[in-house]
Amino acid sequence: MKTVWNICKMVPMLPVVILSAIPIALCWNPYPHVSHVVVIAIVVWCLAETVIGMLKDIREGHVGLDVLAVIALISTIAVREYWAAWVVVLMVYSGEAIENYAQSKAQSNLSKLMEAAPTIAHIATDADAREWRDDSVENVKIGDILVVRPGETVPVDGMLIDGEATLDMSQVNGEPVPRAVYSGQRVLSGSINGDAMFRMRATEEARDSQYQRILEMVMSAQSSRPAVVKTADLLAVPFTVISLIIAGVAWFFAQTPVRFAQVLVLATPCPLLIAAPVAYLAGTGRLAHNGILIKSQEVLETLGRVSHVFFDKTGTLTSKQPQVIRLDRPDPTRVIDKLDMSDSAIIALAGLIENYSVHILAPGIVAAGEEEFKKHPNITRKVESVTESSGKGIEGLVSGHRVRVGRFAYVMEVVDGDTLIGSVRPADPGELFEPLSDDCMGTYVAVDGQFAARIVLRDLPRENSAAALDQLRALGVKRLTMLTGDKPTAAKKIAAQVGIDDVRYELLPQEKADAVRKAREEMPSKQPLWDRVLMKYVGESMTRTVTMMVGDGVNDAPVLASADIGMAMTDGTSTAASESAQVVIMNDNIEMVPRAILIARQTKRVMLQAVFVGLGLAIVGMVCAACNLIPAVIGAILQEAIDVVSITWALTALAERKK
Repeated sequence: MKTVWNICKMVPMLPVVILSAIPIALCWNPYPHVSHVVVIAIVVWCLAETVIGMLKDIREGHVGLDVLAVIALISTIAVREYWAAWVVVLMVYSGEAIENYAQSKAQSNLSKLMEAAPTIAHIATDADAREWRDDSVENVKIGDILVVRPGETVPVDGMLIDGEATLDMSQVNGEPVPRAVYSGQRVLSGSINGDAMFRMRATEEARDSQYQRILEMVMSAQSSRPAVVKTADLLAVPFTVISLIIAGVAWFFAQTPVRFAQVLVLATPCPLLIAAPVAYLAGTGRLAHNGILIKSQEVLETLGRVSHVFFDKTGTLTSKQPQVIRLDRPDPTRVIDKLDMSDSAIIALAGLIENYSVHILAPGIVAAGEEEFKKHPNITRKVESVTESSGKGIEGLVSGHRVRVGRFAYVMEVVDGDTLIGSVRPADPGELFEPLSDDCMGTYVAVDGQFAARIVLRDLPRENSAAALDQLRALGVKRLTMLTGDKPTAAKKIAAQVGIDDVRYELLPQEKADAVRKAREEMPSKQPLWDRVLMKYVGESMTRTVTMMVGDGVNDAPVLASADIGMAMTDGTSTAASESAQVVIMNDNIEMVPRAILIARQTKRVMLQAVFVGLGLAIVGMVCAACNLIPAVIGAILQEAIDVVSITWALTALAERKK
């Protein structure tokens, strides 16, 4: 009932036309002129609105092709097919209602994102946030202390002040499991608070916050029109000409203008004008449902034709941060181990203090520390007196232990002399440990004045990188290349693990961009004639190499911009999208790369099916009407049925399917 009411509000003339059938039917026999006047009145009103709408479409750069409906209305009235004219009017308004419903259904996933946008913020009026005032999220300033109550949406990006908070980040990055955030860590707008109120300090204004960036991409995608839809608009022109030719020939041979009207009431460009954009809007919504945002529907069209994918290594094929692979204890001939502490406990303590560090290795140590922390109920999360020396390391009191993590020299500063064997302090880690391989890196830990260990980290492939690349090959994308500035040993090792043969290493950003640009300019050795014609008159080749660069969206701007499609991967804790990326994967899942291509191809296939089935049925119907097999009234009803079939089929682009 609510849906019906909403449709009536969007198309108020629809219930008027439906109700007008009552006086028309009641007066048809005793007072036919009254019925005719009612029909003519609603036809005139419909004509006026249709012509105004056509002119508006033309001013906005769209092809206004409701001309067939205009001619059908005029011709049915001219040949006194009043009931047929009424059905055509019903068709016009119900078609508008179907279009509105289909578009709202197609963009439902996008609308949910926009409706969830935070609008109100609780700004604290005292330092302890015992009191606050409600204000528009647009009025939040950097540095404001905000209160977020249970179940509320975080209004802007900020930093958590209180000890711990549980956040549902599904709206930001599709992450299904709530995430625990601790004091000093970043809190993203769009996240939903759990069951405890917390305080945060705003670090961004609303317009620069994460969720606002997401909304900007959503709105950009909604308002765009892919090239294939623009082409569909143009195809409606020859369809109109064909319809008029069939109607004219039917009139000529039948020697009656009724036949002309019979044909035109079946002429419907709706599969082109409505089904095509609805399918692409549905595909855009389906991508959003999978945590994939695009800047325009034009990208959806190009995405389905990708033939060469380039991958950045670090943070894309590998995890976002180096991961802990082991912990090394120092050479016992140089350091006396006075610590009654296991390797697991050392990692747990290091992870707790690194939670407050901005160093590139910190996230990996924090992740390893979280796993080990669960094994030590005697270790608490209490961290005090934290100080970080930029480029050196971090120190603090962790669960009652003085912990220092960082570079070798920085850690050695606090090591008690009586724990060292000999009077000379080790000058470099090589005196205490075996050398690290090229693809490993280490950080050092001291606990309570005792040199404790070396934590060894390495850039490891994502667990699903190899599977994602296999899925791309299954889709027919055989050309896969890894671009990295890393050393040959590390690059080749990762490439072998994920299954990439074409690996290019020690590249500067500009060299990466040049490699992608060169591939982008490649043309097939034998370009078909039809493709040469398309390239000459439309400016686009359907057979040239279509490149896509997949990176982390942070430092890959030059190479992302050089590809036909730049795809940025983020977990929601970094900027939502580089200015150079047209596609953003919000859930940091590399398997969304082949998923995006698959959805794009399925969307285009559904669109073409909806268009050709709709136009095919319309042409068959017009030919039958030209042969006097379909009366005008029945033809008008059939035309409505064709529209419904075509648009409903276009909506199936929303459905999740594996192939």
